Amino acid sequence: MQVQNDHVVSIDYTLKNTAGEVVDSSEQTGPLAYLHGHQNIIPGLENALNEREVGERLSVTIEPADAYGERDENAIQTVPREMFQGVDTIEPGMRFQAQTQAGAIIVKVLEVDGDEIKLDANHELAGETLHFDVEIKDIRAASNKELEQGTVDNPQPENQG
Repeated sequence: MQVQNDHVVSIDYTLKNTAGEVVDSSEQTGPLAYLHGHQNIIPGLENALNEREVGERLSVTIEPADAYGERDENAIQTVPREMFQGVDTIEPGMRFQAQTQAGAIIVKVLEVDGDEIKLDANHELAGETLHFDVEIKDIRAASNKELEQGTVDNPQPENQG
């Protein structure tokens, strides 16, 4: 069976940045299962996996445009501390979920200057060229429920017990 739209694909992966540092890996968590063709993973990786088969291994480099996009300086804003009601301590590096007109996003605190908080809404990997080493572990047809919801119902491949 080949990787194709409307199939659940399970992969083992290691993600490195351009410096060769491991950014993420499935080594500790087990294979990542996703619904192919439903934008559950970045476009560049999904395209690279098209028509591949179980057991195939590949290394792929993905430019920012096909990953998390370029960094957007307009996504950096300073907001008043009062927007963080109920939060006693705010420090650089902390992350918060914020509601926007487009839905929920994660923002990172860059600076705290008195009652002003500088936030970055860029994805942590925006602007980065990504390097994946991937092995396809399992492919199966998606269930009707998975197709309706657009995500994998049971993230573990059937042969993982």
